[in-house]
Amino acid sequence: MREVAALAGVSLKTVSRVVNEVPTVAPDLVAKVHAAMDRLGFRPNLAASNLRRADGRTHTIGLLVEDVSNPFSAAVHRAVEDYAAQHGVLVLSSSLDEDPERERRMVRTLIARRVDGLIIVPASQDQRYLVAEQEAGTAVVFVDRLPVPLIGDAVVTDNRAASAAGVAHLIAAGHTRIAYLGDTDSLMTARDRFAGYCDALRAAGREIDPARVVHGLRATKAADQAVAALLDRPNPPTALFTSQNLVTIGAVEALHRKGLHHQVALVGFDDFPLAAYLDPGVTVLAQHPAQVGRLAAQLVFGRMAGDAAPAAAHVIPSQLIPRGSGEIPGPAVRG
Repeated sequence: MREVAALAGVSLKTVSRVVNEVPTVAPDLVAKVHAAMDRLGFRPNLAASNLRRADGRTHTIGLLVEDVSNPFSAAVHRAVEDYAAQHGVLVLSSSLDEDPERERRMVRTLIARRVDGLIIVPASQDQRYLVAEQEAGTAVVFVDRLPVPLIGDAVVTDNRAASAAGVAHLIAAGHTRIAYLGDTDSLMTARDRFAGYCDALRAAGREIDPARVVHGLRATKAADQAVAALLDRPNPPTALFTSQNLVTIGAVEALHRKGLHHQVALVGFDDFPLAAYLDPGVTVLAQHPAQVGRLAAQLVFGRMAGDAAPAAAHVIPSQLIPRGSGEIPGPAVRG
């Protein structure tokens, strides 16, 4: 740093302020210091710098999502990243692939890097391993699913009520044979969405037919095959309710391949790119992942700043967006 200061013609204190991104340094001095750093090949050792910080902060947070390539996860990631960048904080992220052991391993890795906070889409059914981290002062916020049995801040969607509304929408269009295609039923979100499906059928005086229920769908291809199998049965469903975006995409592929996309209705939970531009457009229960991510970031930064309010679950409502596929009428209505 002394060499950088000498080459830039500034004081060592100025170099230190530039390295630590103090905003009050004059822009021309910042430019001189950066030019000298580039010429000398100097790169600050942020890890060593963090050890010297009086507040013990590393100015990093961890973000663990289901799959960074999934549109929902990607939107949450971007919202968290944007919020963190405004506060000069780096986001370290990873996918969990719904693997409980990977969740615990990645949390341990991030804690070892001394992140100031964690935002987690939990894959496991037990987050008690985080108690020690909470007691040590690490801010933890959960997204999409509530922690079990840990008490902690969470940002979730109204999965059960929204799913019931989506299935009721299909019932109102005249459908009596409505199939459910769901994610792994060990997940809280999947269980809640299936419960909403059951709620709507019971409210309409309908029985739940196990032959029209498929759980454990994690990928587009599996959903495509499951829908095709349902449609090949005698007395097939006239409508489909799909519980997450990859399952919905698989259902759309099966319907188009079979030429039934204008005969079999479809409502999917969670939006996905180009859903509005398909033929027909896909009716969805849209979550608001950017809003979810931003609120999660606000909560974790609040905890990092010392907010000691009781932990709470924050529910963000979904929105039913009719685009055509969910409005295809049932056989009795078509006549």
